[in-house]
Amino acid sequence: MGIFEGKTAIITGGGKAKSIGYGIATAYAREGADLVLTGRSEQKLLDAREELERLYGIRVLAMQADVTPDDESEERVRAVVKKTIETFGRIDVLINNAQASASGIPLSMQTRDHFDLGIYSGLYATFYYMRECYPYLKETQGSVINFASGAGLFGNAGQCSYAAAKEGIRGLSRVAATEWGKDNINVNVVCPLAMTSQLENFKASYPEAYEKNLRAVPMGRFGDPEKDIGRVCVQLGSPDFKYMSGETITLEGGMGLRP
Repeated sequence: MGIFEGKTAIITGGGKAKSIGYGIATAYAREGADLVLTGRSEQKLLDAREELERLYGIRVLAMQADVTPDDESEERVRAVVKKTIETFGRIDVLINNAQASASGIPLSMQTRDHFDLGIYSGLYATFYYMRECYPYLKETQGSVINFASGAGLFGNAGQCSYAAAKEGIRGLSRVAATEWGKDNINVNVVCPLAMTSQLENFKASYPEAYEKNLRAVPMGRFGDPEKDIGRVCVQLGSPDFKYMSGETITLEGGMGLRP
């Protein structure tokens, strides 16, 4: 039996193969967790559900739910949480991984649409899910794992809206850690660096730039989405790490060094 047998985890952005979200989903599935996966592509979510249920004998609820600057986004998040409770009856871990952004565009050239894309898909989505899941996390004394980035920690050029969203998520997480500590809900932040399909595409299109980025990683490799990111998320949601809260953990092969 896995440590999450009989428990439920919501993972936003968990339906895309060769992604950090899917790596996390796989790590939790191996531990017996029933999963709720959200994302933008219905077909990718259905493919993820079929594979995870077939390989690990768990139950997966796949729901298309994108947070955008519209009046329906809050209701979409409420619908995910409502369906989760109807299906599984509980929420033990909330993992806010989903994020879109207009990267590579200098701050001076960013439009409001560019900025809104990063802020709504990341910061607002994290806020909505945390708020709606809180009553159920309180019942289970659950855990929240939010995703930030080295782009925000170190101010990467061309990523202003992405960095702003990620640093906003870190502030939101620290407040939740303070307010929800009395409920025994721990809230932590992960900043990952992993080999995903997007990075594979970057390698194919810009091999020299890829090698330059790779050389900057002290461990000499990009992380594995399941083994290097997902397994840490399993531990952060487990009873063994319950006393850790409000922390930012960099999983970047040594790149995340900071005071």
